[in-house]
Amino acid sequence: MLTKIKVSDYMTASVVTFSKSTNIFEAIRTMVKAQITSAPVINDAHELIGIFTEKDCMAIAIGATYNQDMGASVGDFMTPDVVTVKAESSILEVAQQFNDTHIRSFPVFDDDGFVGIISRTDVLKAIAAF
Repeated sequence: MLTKIKVSDYMTASVVTFSKSTNIFEAIRTMVKAQITSAPVINDAHELIGIFTEKDCMAIAIGATYNQDMGASVGDFMTPDVVTVKAESSILEVAQQFNDTHIRSFPVFDDDGFVGIISRTDVLKAIAAF
């Protein structure tokens, strides 16, 4: 059942990522084109330092309108406190985390570090496979 299916079985391993210096509008265009709701923000050592989400983009729209400031970077708006999951966690565990929070995707880690991202849609795909 779902307890035997691992996050690593349904996560996306080829992930769009940004650096904190990425221009916010370049990041938004990339997210729209890739049809994603968030993207991890990675430093030069390939370490997770934040996540850039649709909600962060709303703050940009509001701030740009009020402040007329269009030159910010992802690092100015990213969410630095990121909830992550382990690649070996079960889909059921992650489904429970999604149910308990507003978060739409989680970066995935294994013993070697950041390995992918799992979304609510990925969990639905696992459920639909039954």
